[in-house]
Amino acid sequence: MHPKVVSERLGHASIGITLDTCSHVMPGMQAKAAEKIAAGLRAALAG
Repeated sequence: MHPKVVSERLGHASIGITLDTCSHVMPGMQAKAAEKIAAGLRAALAG
C-alpha cells in the first residue's frame, strides 16, 4: 500500500513519521527492489 495512504489512515502528521515507524516491519523489500531493478536492466540491455 502506498505510504501516503497508510500515513493518512494512521493519522500521522507527516509521511516521514509513518516511514520511520513502519518501514522496518517490511522484510524483503530490498530484495524485491533489487529484482525489479535487475529485470529492468536486463530488458534495457536486451532491447
